[in-house]
Amino acid sequence: MGNYYIKRLISVFFTIILIATITFFLMRAIPGGPFTRERPVSPAILENLEKKYNLDDPLIIQYLNYMKGLATFDLGPSFKILGTTVNELIVEGFPTSAKIGGLAAILIVSVGVPIGIISALKQNSIIDYIVMFGATLGVTLPSFVLATGIIYIFAVKYELIPPTGLGSWKGYIGPVIALSGYSLSFVARLTRSSMLEVLRQDYVRTARANGISEFKVIAKHALKNALIPVITYVGPMIAAILTGSFVIEKVFDLPGMGTYFVDSVSNRDYTVIIGMTVFYAAFYVVMVFLVDVAYSLIDPRIKLDS
Repeated sequence: MGNYYIKRLISVFFTIILIATITFFLMRAIPGGPFTRERPVSPAILENLEKKYNLDDPLIIQYLNYMKGLATFDLGPSFKILGTTVNELIVEGFPTSAKIGGLAAILIVSVGVPIGIISALKQNSIIDYIVMFGATLGVTLPSFVLATGIIYIFAVKYELIPPTGLGSWKGYIGPVIALSGYSLSFVARLTRSSMLEVLRQDYVRTARANGISEFKVIAKHALKNALIPVITYVGPMIAAILTGSFVIEKVFDLPGMGTYFVDSVSNRDYTVIIGMTVFYAAFYVVMVFLVDVAYSLIDPRIKLDS
């Protein structure tokens, strides 16, 4: 077990370094720069700006300086928001994104898994057809369409929730539902198909033949194995929704990481783009690691070292 953790930590370290390196050089390879304007800036001003942020140094020196800062968790200053560092933007934006994402994750798991199980147990019934119709609709409906529909119906037409912002608890309803739509539908479908596959296994038939109650067959024998594919999806999904949704945060005008990231791409703010990409990558690989650990907890037959 210890060897596995060491190998994964080394893998996490090199993955983050590789992502930071690729993102850094891709940003520099795109024509233009953070101080490029529709109306050209005078050469003197441009030269002073580049000198202030060390953009006049050779590219390899810029890269080494950035990686040195990354090693000390210093993601550098924003080129567009004066007096603000990337670390400060993450500290400011992540709590908003995490609140919305955390509530969405709870909704996805607490609703998606149970209705997927019920749909599997009631296969080919009216309940199954309703669940699968709703799940198929949720998977195919784009999040921006769902978000726009929520704003129009519940905010504009009936005035039940605010259209933008998080001034009260009602402000969370729209973003959470819009962010959960696709993943909740996908989890329900995945849980159903996985549960059906497990229920057809010989060991489930044997458990039923031995007179074990249906509840114990489902809860003790079938559910654990059926949840393994679900956990595989849910781990990276949590990392994605906790670190912000570009579309949802823009539609609902939320000051989260997704909004900052979109603005940084539009403004060619190199350090913000790289910093938030690295932050997301680190969060993602940690969640994948936790998924591997969860495998061994759910199914003792899975050994991490092997």
